[in-house]
Amino acid sequence: MGLIVFDEKDEDRLVAEQYSTGRGPVLRSDVMELTKITFEKGKGAEVHQHPEEQILYVLEGAFDVIVGEETYEVLPGQASFHPSNMPHQAIAKERTVALSFKHLVEPNYAKSGDLK
Repeated sequence: MGLIVFDEKDEDRLVAEQYSTGRGPVLRSDVMELTKITFEKGKGAEVHQHPEEQILYVLEGAFDVIVGEETYEVLPGQASFHPSNMPHQAIAKERTVALSFKHLVEPNYAKSGDLK
């Protein structure tokens, strides 16, 4: 019940076309969302905000991130925290793979599977 497996068929799935070029599977439970998201070099998420708090943990590659008025680089093994309703943006400096964790409030894009 606790094992999470990302379905390879969803790796090329556009996650949130409203503001992002990221691709990958989106898994949800009633209160959490976990996304394994990939961005190509120079691509990313435009400035946006959402009611969910979010942590973006880099597995490989690197992001330039803006959260509110703060700008910084996020490298493998590091994460960026995005508070509720705080404008933020992430641009990949190279092909980048990350895990996005959200405390779910109101999703505005479809999931590809369930967290069980």
